[in-house]
Amino acid sequence: MYVSPRDVLNRLRWKEGESLADATVYYVSRGCPDDSASAGGGEIKSIEAFGFELDSGSFIPYHRVYRIDYRGGTIFNRQRYQYTGKQ
Repeated sequence: MYVSPRDVLNRLRWKEGESLADATVYYVSRGCPDDSASAGGGEIKSIEAFGFELDSGSFIPYHRVYRIDYRGGTIFNRQRYQYTGKQ
């Protein structure tokens, strides 16, 4: 079953016992070293329909997100197209 980065971020934000601030989101960012950048969950200002906005004002579309780490493990990996967190 496919779970989108938006689904994962919303779960971390709204599910009791979870914390978006404990997540790190990795995304494609052309021009950065290795064309990759990351943002801590605490930097996420809003979760929108097609992407999320950072406190800095940057808007990151979900199709650029390739990995989400949470509390020491990877819970979303674009290669696997699945959510691996606790159900």
